[in-house]
Amino acid sequence: MAVDVDKENLPLHVAITMDGNGRWAQERKLPRTSGHDEGLRTAKRIVKAASDLGIKYLTLYVFSTENWKRAEQEVGFLMNLIHTHLCGELAFYKENGIRVRHIGNFDALPPQIRADIQEAIDDTKDFTGMTVNLAINYGGRDEIIRGIKKIINEKVPEDKIDEKTFSTYLDMPECPDVDLLIRTGGEQRLSNYLLWHVAYAEQIYTDTLWPDYSNDEFYSHIEAFQHRNRRFGAEKPAVKKGK
Repeated sequence: MAVDVDKENLPLHVAITMDGNGRWAQERKLPRTSGHDEGLRTAKRIVKAASDLGIKYLTLYVFSTENWKRAEQEVGFLMNLIHTHLCGELAFYKENGIRVRHIGNFDALPPQIRADIQEAIDDTKDFTGMTVNLAINYGGRDEIIRGIKKIINEKVPEDKIDEKTFSTYLDMPECPDVDLLIRTGGEQRLSNYLLWHVAYAEQIYTDTLWPDYSNDEFYSHIEAFQHRNRRFGAEKPAVKKGK
């Protein structure tokens, strides 16, 4: 590693907005789909780096509820990438002990994509390494609304609803809140990503376009997180917790 990462003080849960694939391609006078191809390779490399480092949970913003507004050709290409690669990476998941999970509006996805996601989840459910949450057809507001509807449908008594209870009706109840949110591509906004889960997340924004995002930059962002003063609303810094 190019930087001094303290493996005893890792963020438990890292989330990444993988932004900049299209601009990366346009800068090289390539079709936007070439950027998504290259971005997929970057994603696999960063997943491996995070797993090797000892990160327990990694959430990747793959496809948002708003991405359906993009050109039909680009949406089709992205869906095909998910179809061709999600289950095709089983050997990679097995080698690294990676458990795949999905967050987002599952029922609104095309049937084949639902089948691909479910197959990847089933094939990796017993792996005990890092959990990778793939945010596909995901929107933070949509997640919260779906959670509210579940509570209404189950007729949960009002006096039983608190933050802990509400979290169990969201898409990743087994995961801790996000400790570190990284966004590539130069934009500095949440873009409807993990609105509930990033309440006290440290945020790092980089101008690097996602296909150019290196392992060394990822390590440097983990190290930067380790130097943040996290108080969670308290006057004194929170006690550091190990991995």
